[in-house]
Amino acid sequence: MTKLPFKIDLGGKTAVVTGAGGVLCGGFAKTLAACGAKVALLDLNLEAAQAVAAAIEAEGGTARAYRANVLERQTMEAVAGQVLADLGGCDILINGAGGNNPRATTDKEYYEPGDLDAETKSFFDLDPAGVEFVFNLNFIGTLIPTQVFARYMTEGGGVIVNVSSMNAFTPLTKIPAYSGAKAAVSNFTQWLAVHFARVGIRVNALAPGFFSTKQNEALLWNPDGSPTARTGKILAATPMGRFGQPEELSGALLYLVSDEASGFVTGTVMPVDGGFSAYSGV
Repeated sequence: MTKLPFKIDLGGKTAVVTGAGGVLCGGFAKTLAACGAKVALLDLNLEAAQAVAAAIEAEGGTARAYRANVLERQTMEAVAGQVLADLGGCDILINGAGGNNPRATTDKEYYEPGDLDAETKSFFDLDPAGVEFVFNLNFIGTLIPTQVFARYMTEGGGVIVNVSSMNAFTPLTKIPAYSGAKAAVSNFTQWLAVHFARVGIRVNALAPGFFSTKQNEALLWNPDGSPTARTGKILAATPMGRFGQPEELSGALLYLVSDEASGFVTGTVMPVDGGFSAYSGV
């Protein structure tokens, strides 16, 4: 059974979660369903979303999986129509779809003399198309679902939770596009919060610290299961000295989607990071 830090009543509400086939967003979907929400799980990987939906239904919840590309407005409109027919509208939107791409990542943390002519992929070798893809996936992939699903909230109110990152506060080495894109998501969260404040739509964001997922597995662990040098740096900069567990995001999520708990909270970006953002390194 899905373990909850506390339970709120989301009965009668429909939640839409993008990127729901992933570890973190799949966990968000299970948490919302365990509180009584009907959950629409959107992911480009339909099988991954279906697996999460099946797990929710096995626990007695209501969930439907949909193949969705958050970068295609027409596709998202079609999915929204299906969600409306199957589950009814949208009261809660979790914009979790996002990610990085190797084409927008440097091989090394610091540029050094000679890198320009070496086999190293330096800043000067970054593929503009790769950078554009990362920006689109994270920012446009938040914009379009919000344009499509927030329409259902403009009459009766609702809650939007975007997924930002520690990168949004201070950029991490090697991943300039992802860091910049998540900074844009945080800024957009504030903009949306102001824009929708008069119609009862609250907009906040979660900024997870470091969680070991399938997406970052290769960066954190060697093939033999030992930690990479980057993992060593991350844990040294995390005062709690460990990676977060997916379920440790549940309490912050439930707080933000609960009108009773956070009815006067909008425009915030909440770190859940084991102290990473508070630590100066000294």
